[in-house]
Amino acid sequence: MTTLVFVHGWSVTNTSTYGQLPRQLQQQASAAGLTLTLADLWLSEYVSFDDAVTMPDLVRAFDHALRDLHLLDASFACITHSTGGPVVREWLRAQRDKPATYSTIKLSHLVMLAPANFGSALAQLGKGLLGRLKAWFGGVEPGQRILDWLELGSAASLSLNLDYIHSDDPVKRGQFLFVLTGDRPDRQLYDHLNSYTGEDGSDGVVRIAAANLNAHHAVLSPQATSAGGLDMLALTLSRGPRCAFKLIAGAAHSGDERGIMASAAPATVQAILRCLGVRSADDYESLCDVFERENAARDADKVELEPAGPFAPRVHIHDPRSLLIVRLADEAGEPLSGAGFLLTAGSQASPDLLPDGFLLDRQANSKQRTTISLFLDHSLLAGDDRVADPRNSRKTLRAAVASHRPYGASVQPVDLAGLVHHALARSAAGDDLFALLGPHQSTVLDVVLPRKIHEGVFRLTQTLTPQDFSKPVAGPVIG
Repeated sequence: MTTLVFVHGWSVTNTSTYGQLPRQLQQQASAAGLTLTLADLWLSEYVSFDDAVTMPDLVRAFDHALRDLHLLDASFACITHSTGGPVVREWLRAQRDKPATYSTIKLSHLVMLAPANFGSALAQLGKGLLGRLKAWFGGVEPGQRILDWLELGSAASLSLNLDYIHSDDPVKRGQFLFVLTGDRPDRQLYDHLNSYTGEDGSDGVVRIAAANLNAHHAVLSPQATSAGGLDMLALTLSRGPRCAFKLIAGAAHSGDERGIMASAAPATVQAILRCLGVRSADDYESLCDVFERENAARDADKVELEPAGPFAPRVHIHDPRSLLIVRLADEAGEPLSGAGFLLTAGSQASPDLLPDGFLLDRQANSKQRTTISLFLDHSLLAGDDRVADPRNSRKTLRAAVASHRPYGASVQPVDLAGLVHHALARSAAGDDLFALLGPHQSTVLDVVLPRKIHEGVFRLTQTLTPQDFSKPVAGPVIG
């Protein structure tokens, strides 16, 4: 088998983070028809906890480290955890875009465990006081520049993911990408000061949807005409290449007992070996299909009863979630600061008709405030059957929920008048925005408003006598 390189996540300071995973893979490889010796295994030691280190720094250093391996067949497979996934994906892009600078070593298989591909809601909090205190007590810096990349909706992460969505399928290059992620937090690691660590729809650090590379890019842009001072926005939708994606039932992001990597759970090891066994496009497509069926079976068994000592267990209904990352700008690329963005439901296009509990969280990016990440309950938006109590099927944990489609959006800019301004806008009545959402998936939605420039911004005159135009007449909007 080709060389296998392990790449860890953010803030790791010891290779013990890999636990028994490398050794168990080596021990079980032969049963899966693979030859894997300890000489084939390499563990990374990269620094993410230094505030000066950037993602491009890591990419260049990773490339240098690969060259030092002097690989006989100039190829390798890679298993990453958490931030390691984006690091290797950024290297793949740099290798493609700068062939004269980066090595020609070929990556055949990239198996990402709990990757923060679209970032983590925790990254923004990690830069705050609690994150700095934790780093200080651990003797390391929090890794500010890497956390900037990991923040939901960061320009750097969106650049990488939009490039992936609009690029050719990696399978055509003989490159196979896989995402394996846990389906729930480790309740024993819950931080009462930070509810994100116990968030359903995540593994306690990375949301399932943010790990998944099956993603969409949607654009709401101006139609040719507007009616009654209201701009209508038409929807265009692009979908990225298919990526093999599997939920590891019961696994969390980290931890010795339930962590997806350090515990070397049998389910994780077997899933990795299935990924490494892929040798062709047909193999890959078949495994994608199998993973989808296994995920559907997991989604059907959605109720978790968390023990609560002498009290009744806490009930968690693990609906599939969607991550919607909204960017608000106008056609000139100017951010729409202060604008309101509302989702609507029904033929009346009213925000009051949205299903109760559909919006689980929203977070604005700290550096691009007009980029907002919405965490949505996909099942509630789609409509869902009654959820029965597994202890007594005659009891109901949640009644059936009807779909409230079609879904739309409205935008309320703050500058509705002036020489240059924007108008109220909404999505076209014929577009149902539910189409841009996928279960356990992310969508980047660019909302683009027309920029209203009035004739009074620039006029020509043949009147040679002095004229004061300090208070210009706006005149009509130019075409």
